[in-house]
Amino acid sequence: MENKNKNYESKNNAGAIFKNNKTKETQPDYRGKVKVNNIEMEVSLWVKVSESGTKYFSASFQEPFVKPTTTEPNVKINNIIDDSGLPF
Repeated sequence: MENKNKNYESKNNAGAIFKNNKTKETQPDYRGKVKVNNIEMEVSLWVKVSESGTKYFSASFQEPFVKPTTTEPNVKINNIIDDSGLPF
């Protein structure tokens, strides 16, 4: 999602939605962030057409993505377990 103003902070019970620069057809047409009851959520919107021809938005809400940070070492199991005395 491209945010035109990175310093923008949603007020409580408000938000902003922007047109999404889609690279795949399955991606949402619009994306943004809202804050409801002081909880920030990401919003994805798809433009749909009902069987009767009426256009509407289909919406999805999710918690903002937070890149995991880990300080645990990447250790292989074989280095921890001494299996030299096992008969198999």
